[in-house]
Amino acid sequence: MDVDLQNIKKWVILYPIYINSKKTLAEGRRINASKACENPTCTEVYDCCTHLKIPCVIETEKAYPRDFMQRGRVRVMLKKEDGSFSNPAITSRKQLMLQVAELVPRHPGRTKKQEPATAAGSSKAGKGGKKKR
Repeated sequence: MDVDLQNIKKWVILYPIYINSKKTLAEGRRINASKACENPTCTEVYDCCTHLKIPCVIETEKAYPRDFMQRGRVRVMLKKEDGSFSNPAITSRKQLMLQVAELVPRHPGRTKKQEPATAAGSSKAGKGGKKKR
């Protein structure tokens, strides 16, 4: 996308933790947990923003201050220089987060969720307990 990178500092910042359903509000989640997705990555958020036809740039060297171990954030241009929206369907940061959280689980690079082990497969038969003499 041809974007003016000089005014990138005015763009909206979107950290993956904002839409992570595993985090609490105190840890940085910004939307309802039922609408959020599980452990999104920075590249998945970036791909979803490009899918929504919104100019965006990924910044891999940056980290969320409360969780500095998870690297990366996405800068998104919601409004153009003339004041019009990049995507007329998305007019706020919250709408953007809800749309991205809806798209991330359908991301093609996302691995399928692991199915929980069955009761028979997770039994501890023969391990531990009393020794027989």
